[in-house]
Amino acid sequence: MTQENTGSPAATPDQVMDVLRGVMDPELGADIVELGMAKGVTIDASGTAHVKLALTTLGCPLRAQIRDDIKAHVIGLPGIIDAKVDWTVLTQAEKAATMAKARRKVADSPPDTAVPDDTKVLMIASGKGGVGKSSVTTNLAAAMANLGFTIGVLDADIWGYSIPRMLGVDGKLQAVPGSTPEQTVDADEDTDDDDATETAPRPKIIPNEKVVGTGLLKVVSMGFLVESEETALMWRGLILNRAVQHFLEDVQWGHLDYLLIDMPPGTGDVQMGLAKMLPRAEMIVVTTPALAAQKVAVRAANMGRNNYLRVIGVVENMTAFVSPDGESHAIFGSGGGENLAAELNVPLLARIPIENAVAVGGDTGSPASLGDGPAAHALRRLADKVVLEASPPLDMSACTVRLEVGEKPVTLGRKPA
Repeated sequence: MTQENTGSPAATPDQVMDVLRGVMDPELGADIVELGMAKGVTIDASGTAHVKLALTTLGCPLRAQIRDDIKAHVIGLPGIIDAKVDWTVLTQAEKAATMAKARRKVADSPPDTAVPDDTKVLMIASGKGGVGKSSVTTNLAAAMANLGFTIGVLDADIWGYSIPRMLGVDGKLQAVPGSTPEQTVDADEDTDDDDATETAPRPKIIPNEKVVGTGLLKVVSMGFLVESEETALMWRGLILNRAVQHFLEDVQWGHLDYLLIDMPPGTGDVQMGLAKMLPRAEMIVVTTPALAAQKVAVRAANMGRNNYLRVIGVVENMTAFVSPDGESHAIFGSGGGENLAAELNVPLLARIPIENAVAVGGDTGSPASLGDGPAAHALRRLADKVVLEASPPLDMSACTVRLEVGEKPVTLGRKPA
């Protein structure tokens, strides 16, 4: 097609760039112009548009798909009879900017989940294993429930699931039939009727529950789906990420004041997947007094912030052991929590001392935060600080939209005095 046989002005490079906004990077979920990957367009005398495209890596397995999509959008514009892609690669600075734009796009348009909109989501994260992250999660959840709140606990540490034992919750997860069709499948592949489909609702998972004081715990864990805690899950990252996605999409949580997520240690597929699915979540970073743990914990916090999550504070676990004579022994060093909080410019929410009651409570399903002793007092102060200062529960009863649609105000659990 040429300018002469259409009678239309030939397309300009700017017009070609404009239509390239319809070409999506399949992996990053945004168009190649918005991501800064389309670097320019030239049009030669033969009517061929040359698109300069920079990839995150020249070995990108999706380049053929992107090339074909570019051709489909460009060929057929006035005066354009062919399109060729001139490949290049993003610089490190350009790649960082592109990834930031992609993460911002995801944060602005998160996928639908079954987590209620009026639920505060707290991700309990750490840079490495062995710092007591799961212990902090279970004790914080129990202490918050004891204040009268309804607390969901999602055990996203798929490989190292331990939440059921530590909270003293057992039993297989049950499911009920889904009420909303989640999929449509062709009823007859040979039919000419495009509307001939049947719906297949996905079942909804019911969390296991435990009453704590005047509050309630609702718990979901891979530990409820395997035969025993010793069962090893030899799954790759994508399967793990899909399992966590099911926990967010297919669990019938009901009302929750807070959802606490026990994150896997580090910054892998599951962590990044959760950050994308729950961009309004907040993060608590757990470390020990040791300098090495502090430095690794920074990575977890940076992963969250790179995905636009808010880090609300640091918890230093295993701070010191206090002997019966009152002498403090800094077994794992000192200063890690304070240094991490200062580096992240967030408050140090708690310093949890080493106490045998914490380990015994985790082994017997009786969280130490419900008992007595230095660690119990520190954990309860942590719960108070979270709900009163760092991340108060949402009260959407006065929300304009809710008032307009006549929805009943949200009833939160009893707040601490």
